[in-house]
Amino acid sequence: MATTLFESRREQMFPKLTAEQIARLTPHGRKIRTTVGQVLSESGQGHRDMHVVLSGSLQTTLPGPQGETPITIAVPGDFTGEMSTLRGLGGFTRIRVVEAGEILAISESQLRTVVQTDSEIMEIFMRAFILRRMGLIATEQGGDVILVGSTNSSGTLRLVQFLTRNTYPFVLKDIDTDEDARACLARFNLRSGDLPVVVCRGEIVLKNPSNAEVAACLGMNPQFDASKVRDVVVIGAGPSGLAAAVYAASEGLDVLVIETVAPGGQAGSSSRIENYLGFPTGISGLALAGRALVQAQKFGAEVAIATSALRLSCDQLPFRIELSDGQTVRSRTVIIASGAEYRKLALDNLADYMGVGVYYAATAVERKLCGEDDVIVVGGGNSAGQASVYLSASGRKVHLIVRAGGLAASMSRYLIRRIEETPDITLHVNTEITALEGKGRLERVTWRTGPDGKPEVHDIRHVFLMTGAIPNTEWLQGCVALDEKGFVRTGPDLHVADSSPGADAEEDSGAADGWPLARPPLHLETTIPGIFAVGDVRCGSAKRVAAAVGEGSVCVQLIHRLLSE
Repeated sequence: MATTLFESRREQMFPKLTAEQIARLTPHGRKIRTTVGQVLSESGQGHRDMHVVLSGSLQTTLPGPQGETPITIAVPGDFTGEMSTLRGLGGFTRIRVVEAGEILAISESQLRTVVQTDSEIMEIFMRAFILRRMGLIATEQGGDVILVGSTNSSGTLRLVQFLTRNTYPFVLKDIDTDEDARACLARFNLRSGDLPVVVCRGEIVLKNPSNAEVAACLGMNPQFDASKVRDVVVIGAGPSGLAAAVYAASEGLDVLVIETVAPGGQAGSSSRIENYLGFPTGISGLALAGRALVQAQKFGAEVAIATSALRLSCDQLPFRIELSDGQTVRSRTVIIASGAEYRKLALDNLADYMGVGVYYAATAVERKLCGEDDVIVVGGGNSAGQASVYLSASGRKVHLIVRAGGLAASMSRYLIRRIEETPDITLHVNTEITALEGKGRLERVTWRTGPDGKPEVHDIRHVFLMTGAIPNTEWLQGCVALDEKGFVRTGPDLHVADSSPGADAEEDSGAADGWPLARPPLHLETTIPGIFAVGDVRCGSAKRVAAAVGEGSVCVQLIHRLLSE
């Protein structure tokens, strides 16, 4: 089972606790005598205890459709658990007593206390939990989650992306190439028209499910009290939203984060970010988002995945946010971090090829779909540059298409140099795609260079679109002021009436933004006091990961100031 990863980092995955460390843990747990064959925790069970072995031994296995896969034997000094243990979510493994003895059982709440107060043990646990989750994913056995579908299906790709970006182990059975996939269909009396299908817990069958249905079936989200009035509700778990959650939770605020798809936002789909402070060799967007999510939850922030904000009611306190699952949450302050999405090409049949030749992310999932085929990347920003470099690394030809006359105005210099020095990347300036063709999936692309250029038809089956940004602000429904492009106005960008003596309010058209207080708005504050906007959704933001993280952290300081008023 993923021998290279489990063996190469076994000491960090399964470290031994010293007698002194166990003594520090003892007040946080309860000692339990065990018997041979006793199952201490089951796959899919939420709010599981972490177990420290004092005597005897425990076996951890990964249940699956073909039976159990052994992972490890825990002996005195070892401990069980992975990321789902800290988050209180349904786990993937079964833990059974092999040799009778005694364990120290530590509950989810006490485990969180330990990682917040004991830095030495926190580092041991967090590293082990993260690596164990990576190991489970690397097995490609998926435990008790099976996705049956076609890699030529946009629905299948959506679910692959959803499970992958949420670091959830699963098995993909491709109906086009895998004989087991057909056997799986027969076993559950399914037809090809039911695809894609998710089988969770070995028995629940979801036909062409939404992301929310998959999240509910797999217990991805903890139950939270919707009647509570939070200190902060963060809408969006991109870099700015996650930074806000980390800082707010670490400073004792009650935080809930609402995320539509997966942590990371647009940055979460980046193959490698090389200009983010502290990561000289680069880090993938998925890894960065995963670490930030762990930090936020370590400090007690609650995160709801596959849930969208449908409407923000800002006419009274506490503010109310209506969610796509029918719940309404309330909060003293709100941070709008809903980000932006890439613009779509003005082509009538673009939707026909979404996920079957046209993609909005360049991760390992999409790169695998491309095989060794040539690809097109459309866009002149850093995301397009990172995608071009990443996709060309396997030796395939990459055509980078930009409407502008060059890259200097919109892309970092280090990426421009790398593109210039990569022979497998061809830059096409003053160029735009004019047509997409294919039956069932993309087969040909037509582009034109210059207004008078002759259309060129190319047999290319994969196009990555990373062109500009449209803010995700429809759900605000006029609650706060937006600029002409739909981005949220904040702080200095608000038109605030001059309330000084002698000022002529009628001459100040800026009063239309509706700032209601005598004090000026705080830097990231919207037209509604207590509602803030950070990251890509904000008017005038830098559209960089580091800037988004900075805004999210700074926003928490502003919230402290407001709550103390």
